[in-house]
Amino acid sequence: MFGEKFYKRLDFNWKLYPSRLQVIQHIIDIKKYKTYLEIGCYQDHIFSNIKIQNKIGVDPVSGGTVRDTSDGFFKKNNSKFDIIFIDGLHHYEQVKKDIQNSLSFLNVGGLILLHDCMPQRFIEQAVPQAKGTWMGDVWKNIVECRTMPNIMTYTIHADHGIGILLKRPNENPLNLSVSNFDKLKFKDFFYNYKIYLNVIPYEDIVKVL
Repeated sequence: MFGEKFYKRLDFNWKLYPSRLQVIQHIIDIKKYKTYLEIGCYQDHIFSNIKIQNKIGVDPVSGGTVRDTSDGFFKKNNSKFDIIFIDGLHHYEQVKKDIQNSLSFLNVGGLILLHDCMPQRFIEQAVPQAKGTWMGDVWKNIVECRTMPNIMTYTIHADHGIGILLKRPNENPLNLSVSNFDKLKFKDFFYNYKIYLNVIPYEDIVKVL
């Protein structure tokens, strides 16, 4: 049903690492950003605690300031943002659209963050969603962005993996012969995730910004 049966698992003890709220706020404070967009604000766990001058949160169900899908929001939006945090529908195709739309509304010097980029076992990233912890196949979008010439991509080793996308020349492109990134398997991820995702420790955030 889930398209793969690969039972080896990675061991990321996320309790030992900073939370996504800490990471986001740290970047905002370092860069002195003024405008924040959050895609996917379910129950406002993150959005309500972000300290910044202006913020907009988009969710079709609960939380944030705009009750809409990300697609609907971007069709009507006229604002640009310094930092955009994508944590909406965790399907490769939807995340791809969210990234493309976010790039169009990103201020010069801004960046995009993606949550849930480092699943520990295949069932956590299986689509459709399985029971228990589910992160979707967001990681495939990070791999794809790593191959692009005008996006510099990293993944912060914190809180289930936080992807960071910067609009600048890609100084470390991933050379991967893949025509459809949606077809990548967790087995590929398991053996190659450090290279695929360009994983960095939390302490190196300042260096890459």
